[in-house]
Amino acid sequence: MKKLFKISAVSATFLFLFIAPVFGLSEVFKNNIYNPGNLKPVDSVLKVKVGEPAPDFTLPSISGEKVSLSSFKGKKNVVLSFVPAAWTPVCSDQWPGYNIVKEIFDENDAILLGITVDNIPTLFAWTNLMGEKLWFPVLSDFWPHGAVASHYGVLRSEGISERALFIINKNGVISYIKVADINKRPKLESIVSELEKLRNRE
Repeated sequence: MKKLFKISAVSATFLFLFIAPVFGLSEVFKNNIYNPGNLKPVDSVLKVKVGEPAPDFTLPSISGEKVSLSSFKGKKNVVLSFVPAAWTPVCSDQWPGYNIVKEIFDENDAILLGITVDNIPTLFAWTNLMGEKLWFPVLSDFWPHGAVASHYGVLRSEGISERALFIINKNGVISYIKVADINKRPKLESIVSELEKLRNRE
């Protein structure tokens, strides 16, 4: 099983790197993308650390439900994916790519939560134009504006969040933090590696 998973992960990574950009920039979608230009990579200070309990939160999702981080405790490893804003180039590639590698999350007993500071109608329209429905909850940190991003220390001074990943184990403890260059999509390999580590510890 271990060998099969590694082959699957490599294949999924290949697909993510080469298919996701094409998917995200389809003819229908790309005409609606706003290019903010090159942004300063880091403009925030983390307020949490690896080894600490992850701050709980409850946010509305585009499905109409409210999602709480604590609802996954004891059940799932959680990957929080903060992206700066809807309708921007890198963000519009990053999340569709996670659809291609859903099996990696499934095999590692993990759920992904996508979070932005946009409101629900904006997120609904944006994700609808991505084509295939995203398999993971998309959450709005709009009001109080950016409160969850601020609590984790990834809210930028202009009101958007950093492009950041937090991996939280089933005990609700942060095991991995990555604040990426806001202009670049984080590497999938880092998520795969960290989720494998959590699975091996169980």
